[in-house]
Amino acid sequence: MSTLADLALEREKRIHNIHERRLEDVRKAFERALPLNTPAPKNKKKAGKSSKKPGKK
Repeated sequence: MSTLADLALEREKRIHNIHERRLEDVRKAFERALPLNTPAPKNKKKAGKSSKKPGKK
């Protein structure tokens, strides 16, 4: 009887792992589609360049 119980327990573990993996895949898909806490990349100006104003020298 212990073998049957062990097989049932192992089956439950496998099914749990399958569901966990599927849930993790769905979470990753949502994170890619709808990012929550990632700030937008900022366009940084180069320090060596200065803006030239027309008419002034």
